[in-house]
Amino acid sequence: MLLTGKNAIITGCARGIGRRMLIAFAENGANVWACCRTRTMEFDQFCEDLGKSNSARITPLYFDITDGLKMKEAVKTILAAKISVDVLVNNAGITYNALYQMTSMDKMREVFEVNFFAQVALTQYVVKLMVRQKSGSIINISSSAALDANPGRSAYGASKAAVACMTRVMAHELAEQNIRVNAIAPGITDTDMVGESMTSAAIEEAVEKTRLKRLGKPSEIADAAVFLASDLASYVTGEVVRVDGGLRN
Repeated sequence: MLLTGKNAIITGCARGIGRRMLIAFAENGANVWACCRTRTMEFDQFCEDLGKSNSARITPLYFDITDGLKMKEAVKTILAAKISVDVLVNNAGITYNALYQMTSMDKMREVFEVNFFAQVALTQYVVKLMVRQKSGSIINISSSAALDANPGRSAYGASKAAVACMTRVMAHELAEQNIRVNAIAPGITDTDMVGESMTSAAIEEAVEKTRLKRLGKPSEIADAAVFLASDLASYVTGEVVRVDGGLRN
């Protein structure tokens, strides 16, 4: 197991890539603070069962990442555990598809608030803990849309491009503290969010642009995160790793 003894924070664990990351981290021996926006009995039970089956401590934390006060309360809960925070995965995010001319400033601000500013705020809290430890791995979830400038994805792509830039800057600034910072740029992945935000025709077109001619699996993004969180990636920092099946415009 690649993450035995490590303690991780993962945001956006309710479904999709985040949920698969939670499973993969637990299966690889990590203890996880599993962050979601809305509390449900189903997720509570899921975390309990996952922890038992993998002899890991899975602690659900519920807060809206755009709510600064709730975020502080969640961080205080983590601090109260008095254990190291070895990994932070900034996965929570939203998508939005619309032509540039049809994207209101309110919508642009909303997308950036969730996909960028909330990540910055949480990371600033967690970095303070990692600096004291002189160690840590931060994994931000960007997107192939940040790198490819896809039509109709100005708000989403720009917010994820900001994430990619922040990743590289943080890697420079935190290297002296032995904190690695990397990002994953998924392509079109088979999740509910993709199904809800893209038409079947758009998904088919995206698949045709991949060299592997298929959608990505959430588990494939999760596996990349496990690698970056593990000691196998001890000499990897400042990278934006594409996990997109060879997607090219």
